[in-house]
Amino acid sequence: MTNQALPNALPQDVAVGIYTTMVRIDACNKRIEQLLAAGALQFQYYPCGGQEAIPASIAPQLNDDDQVVTTYRGVHDIVAKGTPMVEIIAEMMGKVNGTSKGKGGAMHLSDPNAGLMVTTGIVGAGMPIANGLALAAKLKGTGKVVIVNFGDGASNIGAFNESVNMAALWDLPIVFLCQNNAYAEYTSFEGSTKSPNIAARAAGYGMAGETVDGTDPDAIHAAAGRAIERARKGEGPTLLECMAYRLQGHAFGSEEDHMDQEELAAARANQPIAKFRATLMERGDATSDELDAIEAAAKAEVEDAVEQSMAAEMPGEDELYADIFADAANVPYATGRTVSEEPDLSDRETITVPMVAAITEALDIALGEDPDVFLIGEDIADPAGGVTKATAGLSTKHGEDRVRPSPISEQAIIGAAIGASLNGMKPVAEIMINDFSMVCMDQIANHAAKLRYMSGGRTSCPLVIRTVTAGNVGNFAAQHSQSLEAWFAHIPGIKVVAPSTAADAKGLLLSAIADPDPVLVLEPMRCYYVPDEVPAGRYEIPIGKAAVRREGSDVTIISYGWCSVEANAAADTLAEAGVKAEVIDLRSIVPLDIETCLASVQKTGRCVIAHAAVEFSGFGAELAAKLSEELYGQLKAPIKRVGARYTPVPFTPSLESLHFPNAGRIAETAQSLMG
Repeated sequence: MTNQALPNALPQDVAVGIYTTMVRIDACNKRIEQLLAAGALQFQYYPCGGQEAIPASIAPQLNDDDQVVTTYRGVHDIVAKGTPMVEIIAEMMGKVNGTSKGKGGAMHLSDPNAGLMVTTGIVGAGMPIANGLALAAKLKGTGKVVIVNFGDGASNIGAFNESVNMAALWDLPIVFLCQNNAYAEYTSFEGSTKSPNIAARAAGYGMAGETVDGTDPDAIHAAAGRAIERARKGEGPTLLECMAYRLQGHAFGSEEDHMDQEELAAARANQPIAKFRATLMERGDATSDELDAIEAAAKAEVEDAVEQSMAAEMPGEDELYADIFADAANVPYATGRTVSEEPDLSDRETITVPMVAAITEALDIALGEDPDVFLIGEDIADPAGGVTKATAGLSTKHGEDRVRPSPISEQAIIGAAIGASLNGMKPVAEIMINDFSMVCMDQIANHAAKLRYMSGGRTSCPLVIRTVTAGNVGNFAAQHSQSLEAWFAHIPGIKVVAPSTAADAKGLLLSAIADPDPVLVLEPMRCYYVPDEVPAGRYEIPIGKAAVRREGSDVTIISYGWCSVEANAAADTLAEAGVKAEVIDLRSIVPLDIETCLASVQKTGRCVIAHAAVEFSGFGAELAAKLSEELYGQLKAPIKRVGARYTPVPFTPSLESLHFPNAGRIAETAQSLMG
């Protein structure tokens, strides 16, 4: 007899398939634990015991191109989505044939071939990225559905709120899958929230929600089917909560004293695999011998993967700098970097417009040329057109699908841009003020910058983050005026661009949109509304090529962003005193045109580095150190820096003028080097 006659039962082939996946998950999970216990592996591992039924019951309803985002406790999700077992085990061993060539490890597996897009080690951080994957699916009309996995603990962080709100607002084809295992690390569910469950919160966001027994394949399959169907029909997201008690401590080998011992014992006595095995036999779906054979095959598959992985090679030295950027030569101070030729714009018609209008034109050109380009950010649609008017008129021309105003949700904005870029789109995300980038620093630093490397080059994030540096424009004070480029330059994997002229702002932005890597563009508000000559039409200024704004022989002044304006003014003052200053505008911090800097300082023997950021630990310190190392014994005077004072930015003009560098301070410092 088969289960076809039984009410609410899965079809026989589906039920046996789910059981097969469950035991494959169990075999993989237990073998990893055995290898850790034996010392053959050494890393922090988060077992999935008790949660095997959840992804196994959902997988039969997913297409190969449907996508999954999971967490560090996610080996069950990875196995269920179809990543080859040998790639999983090899990655755990740090081998070159692993999913990420050994660069990601257990907490960062990526397999876009199977639709396993991101495994994140940051609690809740996958949700904003999953929104972006779903947004790309919606914009492209692919019909894909995205499943994003997270634990009950993640439901209490900001990324959860931002993500479910944005997904509901935009009717994204996504299922938020809370695998509620009763503990957020070492804290019980009751100790984390007053809510009786997570799914009930869905109503507050205007979306569907459902709680099911996460150990019951019948219930999971049915609930997931409803959620997936809803997503495929364009009816929006679902918050699906699967309750499945964790059968062990937080991490492999960690204590269990914090867990309710009676509940733990009961859960272990009623484990999902044993319970479902008994159900299959009772229904007549499979015999004991048939299920034994499935289990033996799973163990053999895992053992074969272990043997292959042990025999595989570790990645060689050549892999260390590979996959940081699309081109490893963009790593600071790398040799062999090639930069595109500066475009010859001498015969190009020019128009006199402020920088903000040049930025608008660049965005308009990009939107018009490439349907994969879209803008996302707060207030960017008309009639607002952005708080600085940088996107004015663009939503009217290109539509709000392409110029997409978002809630005030910086994590969700950048996460959506990351996810969409993983699916081949070219998002341009706006973070209103540079200071606000700290709100979404996790998405920028731990995901946009690292996903290419952590995936062993399997995924890339060709996105642009536009943000304004509002310093030295008056009355913006301490939380709206900072220049944080040194923070971003310190994070491998993200390019940092800082234009000072309207023409460069346009050309660098178009280059950034075409770039295969994540690019942060720091737009100086101080230069935003100053009329300037800008070449008409499309052109690209190469990223990583400094501009010599003024030639000189006595001292080199290196700067970028709005401080380049002060550097040029300082050169005028110095010229009146008979000092010929050469002015270098870096235009980008990463990649860094160290060659132009070295050539200039070697010629003059003296150097002043000026920037709007706080001088202490600013980017100028790095540049000064490198120049000093390379030109030791050739300098005529020590390299000097002129940056902002070590204070929060003051509100009152009398103190703000003392805080920021200016032409007078730069000229005075340069003059002091003349001896």
